[in-house]
Amino acid sequence: MLMKVVSIGEVLWDVIGDNEHLGGATFNFSAHAKKLGHEVYFVSAVGRDERGDRVLDRMAQMGLSTRFVSRVEDHPTGIASVTLDGTGQPSFVIHRPVAYDFPRLTPSDLEELLSPVPDWIYYGTLQQISATAREVTSRLLAAKCGARHFYDINLRPACYNAELVRDLMAKATVVKLNEEEVPVVDQLCGQSHADLETFCRDYAARLGWEAVCVTRGAAGCAFLVGAEFLEAPGYGVTVVDTVGAGDAFAAAFLHGLGKGWPARQVADFANRVGAMVTSRPGAVPSWTMDAIKALGNQGH
Repeated sequence: MLMKVVSIGEVLWDVIGDNEHLGGATFNFSAHAKKLGHEVYFVSAVGRDERGDRVLDRMAQMGLSTRFVSRVEDHPTGIASVTLDGTGQPSFVIHRPVAYDFPRLTPSDLEELLSPVPDWIYYGTLQQISATAREVTSRLLAAKCGARHFYDINLRPACYNAELVRDLMAKATVVKLNEEEVPVVDQLCGQSHADLETFCRDYAARLGWEAVCVTRGAAGCAFLVGAEFLEAPGYGVTVVDTVGAGDAFAAAFLHGLGKGWPARQVADFANRVGAMVTSRPGAVPSWTMDAIKALGNQGH
């Protein structure tokens, strides 16, 4: 079942040593959602520079629409300096302000994006610290069009504050975060929870979420959908780098939810897609559904 997905967020080049990989959490998500067969409209901005040209070229090669990616005159295309530790875990230095901080949507752009009505509007946190980006996102989320709102919390140092995260959580239908972000979210919200199930149930009840998922790296994920809570084990792969794995997981998570799969099937599929991406270099490596299925057949 083809779904229409509108995503708004950052696109940037991850600079790892002498190599540059196209990335940015929301862009990565969009690319993986497109790979899964969905109609994806990505809202962002790039500079009028060589890196911006390369972003648009790569998007076209991927079959991703560039219609809502603005060109910004006075800010460069985004970059992040990435350092990988011995286990492939990244640390990022994110350079701001850059082009993706200044997306633009005219009233006619907004009308075009929302007709026909999207099934999902996807957003993260990093871009939203920009007042311009937050205003554009607020207009998207304020449209009473029936779209579900997917918030991937994805906290980066110096790129969030308590008021912002609480506001974005309150506008969400479905939320994804990682295990390390759970105590941070609790602190930002003045809460404390003894375990993941209590955390998920409490926030879902208070904020009206349909589903919430906590990723746990190689350990898999914890997942609440409706009243059903489960923990799904991960898959053992040789880690090349983990950049983009959470974004691929999010795309697979949305894919399964949108198809109305049983909770365990959604969680297992998302775990497999995330694991596949960690086994290959870059945030949006090549993969096929056959490879995903084969990974599942290997057992845990």
